[in-house]
Amino acid sequence: MQKSIHTTSWWQNAWAALIYFTRIPFWRIYQPPKESYRAVVEFWPLAGWLTGGLMAATLFFGSMVMPHALAVALAIAVRIFITNALHEDGLADFFDGFGGGGDDRQRILDIMKDSRIGTFGVLSLIGYLALLFLCFYHLPVRTAALLIFAADPYAKMLAGQLVQMMPYARTEEEAKSKMVYRKVSVKGGILLAFQGLLPAVPLLWLGAAGTHIELLVFVPCLVMYFLYLKIWHTLRGYTGDCCGALFLMVELSVYLTAVIL
Repeated sequence: MQKSIHTTSWWQNAWAALIYFTRIPFWRIYQPPKESYRAVVEFWPLAGWLTGGLMAATLFFGSMVMPHALAVALAIAVRIFITNALHEDGLADFFDGFGGGGDDRQRILDIMKDSRIGTFGVLSLIGYLALLFLCFYHLPVRTAALLIFAADPYAKMLAGQLVQMMPYARTEEEAKSKMVYRKVSVKGGILLAFQGLLPAVPLLWLGAAGTHIELLVFVPCLVMYFLYLKIWHTLRGYTGDCCGALFLMVELSVYLTAVIL
């Protein structure tokens, strides 16, 4: 089985990531083998190039033809639509589980797997979307657009580290997708870093303008680390919901830091 996993090519794995992390019908063009879906985390930031790029473009060009607040709301809605609310679902499940499960590992996992949304999940989505909207609203349009294009892949790169740092919390049969991500190889890790960091290059102009862009890199890493500690201490493993929730919270920390700066 392991041998067949590693015989899939990088472009098949990348195509699988675009299918898995977006609702755009790439599968109509080509359907990669099942083994490729085990490697989608290696190309999660690549999907962020697409989702972040479309979100940034919607905000930037939308602000030219409509009120700024409406362009912000539309940009957020565009990414939710493109990703089929995959990460927002993970955020709600994460807060439902950790909010209602106490320190009981199995109860947390059971709540997170439940398709129904609870009080903590609703409140987390309201809080997240409100903060996201306010961050984009108070940032200059050009700055916000560049940050979105950079932060989406970067946060996905950081969130993908959970797969390396801990085992899967359930068995493969218990997984929602009936599949467990594989560990990232050294080559895959380099590729993951390239995908996550390259879109941030345009942000160098912020540094030239006097903004402490190193904080835009450091603070999300700090947020990721403390969330990792919480997940490890409580579950001793990750789930897909943990990855999605961590991505959104790490990404939001980039925008909050930018607003404060």
